Amino acid sequence: MNLWDVIKDFLANLFAFDQAHPLLFTQFYFWAFFALVFAVFSFFHSKVLLRNGYLFACSLFFYYKTSGVFLALLVFVIVYNFLAAKGLARLKKEGWRKALTALSVVIDLGILAYFKYAYFITDFVNNLFGLSIEVHDVLGEFLNMVSGTSVFRVDAIVLPVGISFFTFQAVSYIVDVKRGKIAPVANFLDFGFYLSFFPQLVAGPIVRAVEFVQQLHKPYNLSRRWFGIAIFWIMNGLLKKLILADYLAVNFADRVFENPLLYSGYENLSALFCYSLQVYADFSGYTDIATGVAMLFGFYLPKNFNSPYKARSTQEFWRRWHMTLSRWLRDYLYIPLGGNRNASPGTFIIIGAIVVIGSFLSGSWWVAVGVLALAAGIGIWAWLKPGDRKLITTNINSMNTMLLGGLWHGASWNFMIWGGLNGIGMVIYKIWTKRSMGGKLLIIGLVTALCGTLSLTLHYPVWNMFFVWTLIILVGTVVKALLKKQPAWLDTSWDIFQTFVFITFTRLFFRSGSNLDPALANEQAWNTAKNMVNQIGGPWDLSLVPAMTAAHWQVLLLFVIGMVIHWLPERFKRRYRLVFSAMPLWLMALVVTGIIVFIFQFITADLQSFIYFQF
Repeated sequence: MNLWDVIKDFLANLFAFDQAHPLLFTQFYFWAFFALVFAVFSFFHSKVLLRNGYLFACSLFFYYKTSGVFLALLVFVIVYNFLAAKGLARLKKEGWRKALTALSVVIDLGILAYFKYAYFITDFVNNLFGLSIEVHDVLGEFLNMVSGTSVFRVDAIVLPVGISFFTFQAVSYIVDVKRGKIAPVANFLDFGFYLSFFPQLVAGPIVRAVEFVQQLHKPYNLSRRWFGIAIFWIMNGLLKKLILADYLAVNFADRVFENPLLYSGYENLSALFCYSLQVYADFSGYTDIATGVAMLFGFYLPKNFNSPYKARSTQEFWRRWHMTLSRWLRDYLYIPLGGNRNASPGTFIIIGAIVVIGSFLSGSWWVAVGVLALAAGIGIWAWLKPGDRKLITTNINSMNTMLLGGLWHGASWNFMIWGGLNGIGMVIYKIWTKRSMGGKLLIIGLVTALCGTLSLTLHYPVWNMFFVWTLIILVGTVVKALLKKQPAWLDTSWDIFQTFVFITFTRLFFRSGSNLDPALANEQAWNTAKNMVNQIGGPWDLSLVPAMTAAHWQVLLLFVIGMVIHWLPERFKRRYRLVFSAMPLWLMALVVTGIIVFIFQFITADLQSFIYFQF
């Protein structure tokens, strides 16, 4: 093979999309890509328009290497929303502005719905009308016809990487232009760069135009300290992803979730806690890397995580976890529904939709009966006690938001349960904090007694789980009642412990619904969750616990180390970030080299994709 053939093969591989090996932050090829992009960037970083246009082109190439022909979809979203915002600026009549905004939101969310919920919608129509429609990618067929090729797959609808993130960014941009919070971006290259900036393109954070567009024309500025901070975030993210997340997944959590019945209740419970740390390390690891890479280019992304497992309640957890999604749901869903002011027509429309969706996904109309009975009971409560109406509507809007947030992750009954449980946790916490200590003791005592009775009479593992957990909460509440002045650290630790355990339990339904073929997700996810509950809530042979702990000691030790680091005081973490950033460059290079060598000891044979790539 001559030199020309070698060059042609290299270029062919460079510009080819390999679906089995998308471009990931954890691959050497990504860092080679980044090094080349940054090297060229350094020549004209002070020329704003050229810089933004260049990074826009690089971002499109990155998305192509990640998602192949779906690059065309991203380009369409960019072009349409750029033109729609320009149209909004020209329209003077409020009615026309509302109509264009609604059309744009429908198009953006319609694209998301087509790719993400096609199987759910098809199954729903088939069951409702007794049809046997099969999923067929009509968009792919149309594009094949237009291009005269067979590039696009038509027998199944494949979810494009990052579609949930860039469509939500597009929606926030259009709505903010309509609200007058931001003027339409004048230059197409600037807008394309904003919507496609490659560090955060495929898994967030969800960056709003008001947070990013103002940075587009600022002179490039990367101080010595900020350079060190950027390198720290990249190393921190790689450590989280490749050591904590991937090691816990490959060596324990994934194995248990794939076949829970092969493992004991103790191992299932341990895997659930390990997954809770895994999903945090995986997602926040991606965000850390994205933050560091963006900083090197002179751009700053919004904070997406704030030590979420330090939260003292479910409500606080969602202020610390995936913060950009939580704020998006608050500003573009919760507040428009009425927020903590009142209910709106949308509140009741969503309740009706959730009743239908929940009944269908669960395969039981008893779900509809239960939800409607609950709604009727809440309606009677609001009618009899007008003073509580504001509290009631606030909680209904919170529940609607969390349920739809669950469905954002996928059209699976498990995701709906996961969102609903988080909503219930938020509502219960609000009610719980308003009760006196005597009231708390009475409530938790009655709930514990009920769960214990159901556990003894029905013999369902799920009631065993609820009984044990409510008994723990009862004991803790009694201790707090007896200690007239408990130490603040003890009170905080107890709240954090309860919240972490509750959030971890909800993860059972989240993980069971992930990484599945959309055509099979609902049934498969439910069976996995059910089997894990049966194992955890079933009888345990405590004599085997020491042996099982010894068998998995590396994984469990890594879990403990990860949680201890997570729970370190923020002041301490900030201090070692600043120490790292202030190191002489030669010492920083040595530390980075040592970290990379250390990471390589943990890398698995097949690099694991980031969990949130599929959303």
